[in-house]
Amino acid sequence: MITDKRAVPALDDIKIHVKFKLFALWSSVMFFYIYGDYFELYQPGKLQEMIGGRMALGAITQGVLLGMSALLAIPSLMVFLSLVLPPQVNRWMNIILGIVYTLVMILAMKGAWHFYVFFGLIEITLTGLIVWYAWSWPRSQTRQNLN
Repeated sequence: MITDKRAVPALDDIKIHVKFKLFALWSSVMFFYIYGDYFELYQPGKLQEMIGGRMALGAITQGVLLGMSALLAIPSLMVFLSLVLPPQVNRWMNIILGIVYTLVMILAMKGAWHFYVFFGLIEITLTGLIVWYAWSWPRSQTRQNLN
């Protein structure tokens, strides 16, 4: 028996369901949102603006903070919803929200510091992948056989 000492066994791999991919992508997006917003606090004058009740969108009000909270609550919820929603609803929510949050980040990056643009480009890539994976969600074999 001759064995090839150069042959390396293949690494074991499993197929990851699209729901887990979407879960992981939304989780990563959230980490980048948090880091981007945290690092933004180190920009000179940013804390003084916050203490003075001002932000990039104007005066800080309860309504503005509620709106910003709602804007960031949705991706946080998508981490969970990507795992539990029925496939058809899940697919369309990920496509629509992935596009929406890609556009939000494009708008948020205007005139931003380099670190924020860096995070923004990563976030755009991740939300683009969310749209891609949701759009190309594999069809069930049993449904294909019935049609």
